[in-house]
Amino acid sequence: MHEPLTVLRDTIARHCRDASARTAIPGLVFYRADAPTTPVDCVYEPRFCMIVQGSKQVMLCDRIFDYDASNYLIATVDLPVTGQVVKATPEQPYLSLCLSIDPAQIASLLLDMHAARTDHGQLCCMCLGVSPLTPQILDPAARLVGLLDTPQDIPVLAPMIVRELLYRLLHGEQGNVLRQIASAESNLSQINSAISWIRRHFAEQFDIATVARIAGMSPSSFHRHFRAATMMSPLQYRTRLRLQEARKRLMTEGADAAEVGFAVGYDSPSQFSREYRRMFGKPPVRDVNEIRVQPAADVRMMAESL
Repeated sequence: MHEPLTVLRDTIARHCRDASARTAIPGLVFYRADAPTTPVDCVYEPRFCMIVQGSKQVMLCDRIFDYDASNYLIATVDLPVTGQVVKATPEQPYLSLCLSIDPAQIASLLLDMHAARTDHGQLCCMCLGVSPLTPQILDPAARLVGLLDTPQDIPVLAPMIVRELLYRLLHGEQGNVLRQIASAESNLSQINSAISWIRRHFAEQFDIATVARIAGMSPSSFHRHFRAATMMSPLQYRTRLRLQEARKRLMTEGADAAEVGFAVGYDSPSQFSREYRRMFGKPPVRDVNEIRVQPAADVRMMAESL
């Protein structure tokens, strides 16, 4: 019998020949890189991620998370992050998987587990974390990916294996924050509602009081819980969404920088250029021109916001 990690490496390598590959299993995506990449800005939606070969850095504000095949990563709310593959070669490419996390599945599982009631009043936890990979988590992950070689089994077996994997994660280091997203009454669930609203309205002008009402919190409580979960203020979060979207549009649409700035919510081209440079280190036009001469895989990853 092959070790689960070996099975994962072989299967992902066969099914993912490009930078990414969506699979026949709902919510399961593979990623590949044959060389280290430049930093890629994207939004991590709730997900479980495992690297099976190579290593990566993920940055949330000024916090850096390093992980490789000995760890797994969980994000429990939508987070604008910067990711960079740091170890990969053509002979040993970076290979990873990401599985979307559905709060409704967590809630159903908690009911069957008769889990203790969540303390809804506690301060939100940081919603991105890296934990040591255990055999209890590795084994169902390998069996889930292995179903791609017997696709007729996916409709029946995949939901059961995903449920088993979530069960193991709930008993892991990040189980508490997973429990939080499953309860509509928890502070984290309320923050998640506000985040969803901000993602839909990031190009609009709004104040903290407006979003706090959506979360069902006072402005001061909302600000405190939001920062604890995301490591940034709500307005900083909106700024990152705006600038990530602007960069993507500049690369894929070839639009004028000033037009893109207005489209993502800036009233002034100078303010847009100033904040863009602060985040990406270069003014918009220069930044995009330099991106376009990078390796094709890097550009594709940026354009697709992986």
